Amino acid sequence: MDSQPEKPRVLIFSLRNIFGKALFRCPHYEFEDLICEVDSAELLAPQVDASTMRSTFATRLAYHAPLTLNPGVRRISEKKQYDIFFTICGFPQDLLMVNAVSNWRDISRTSVCLVDELWVKEMFKHRHFLRILSKFDIVLLYYSQTVKPLSEQIGRKCVFSPPGVDAISFCPYPDLPKRIIDVYSIGRRSEITHKSLLRMARERGLFYLHDSIGGSQAINSREHRALYANVAKRSRYFIVNPGKIDEPDQRGDQIETGNRYFEGAASGAIMIGERPKAEAFESLFDWPDAVTHLPYGSGDIDTVIKELDGDRERLDRIRQTGVVRALMRHDWVYRWEAALKAVGLEPLHGALARKERLRKLAEAVRENGMAM
Repeated sequence: MDSQPEKPRVLIFSLRNIFGKALFRCPHYEFEDLICEVDSAELLAPQVDASTMRSTFATRLAYHAPLTLNPGVRRISEKKQYDIFFTICGFPQDLLMVNAVSNWRDISRTSVCLVDELWVKEMFKHRHFLRILSKFDIVLLYYSQTVKPLSEQIGRKCVFSPPGVDAISFCPYPDLPKRIIDVYSIGRRSEITHKSLLRMARERGLFYLHDSIGGSQAINSREHRALYANVAKRSRYFIVNPGKIDEPDQRGDQIETGNRYFEGAASGAIMIGERPKAEAFESLFDWPDAVTHLPYGSGDIDTVIKELDGDRERLDRIRQTGVVRALMRHDWVYRWEAALKAVGLEPLHGALARKERLRKLAEAVRENGMAM
């Protein structure tokens, strides 16, 4: 493989200084940071106030007409040439910010856009934003069931690229922390399941850690991810559910695998929740007990936990398998490697070195187990 070139071959256009505090975007920045660590990349992160009248008007207009005004992003002044222009968009509306960098095709050999949340049911509503995607050579999508319809709509190659995780940061090995938190639940939740867990906390002394205040912003994205990983590594059980499970009006019948599943597996927590009925999930989490199924809206979580607690050997096996699979398959470096393959480039030494570190860590977990 090639060694790291003297000049950057990747230009990452990051939205971190525009939407930096949004919690759901923190994994995006984690991915960008890892690319900068393992490849020869330059990060471009302009500062734009997305709440200004100019930005708001540009977004509202694009919902109703095929007009893409600049919400306030400056044109790239760089004279350098890159192999890849890469960007991550949380929503279709973010594409207005990327589109404002009108000369990306002049300074890059190929361009890749990763889109996080795009439901098939909402593609028509976002049709004017999605036109921007036709300017990219490759479009990566977190949602597997959106790939075919979007490819047909924009006439570009779309590829399923599932979420990932910093598997090393989330890995509880080698200094196995005590799992002092019984159940960890963040984000969307079933109120029925939540009330059952609250009852268990009152009556049995269960340490149930959950969101108790409303808020969707982080003070610092890296600190948030580090804290989140440390809490997950200290949790016995971790609540998971498919994306927008409680909003069928938005997602329709589409079932997609969100970040929680990757983070839960990487931390060695026992995942409890809705097992997505989707081909992509079965491929990504194809090992026994990857998720202990609990239908969304069920109040039977006390029975599920009691049964699991009665089989220590099974718990240790679930933890070990989840951590190993995350290290070997779901780290961000594998997602970057897949993106490079899509554009015909090879990974650099940094990526290969990280994969070797992941492999050795997985071997150590296999040999020593995850008994707590």
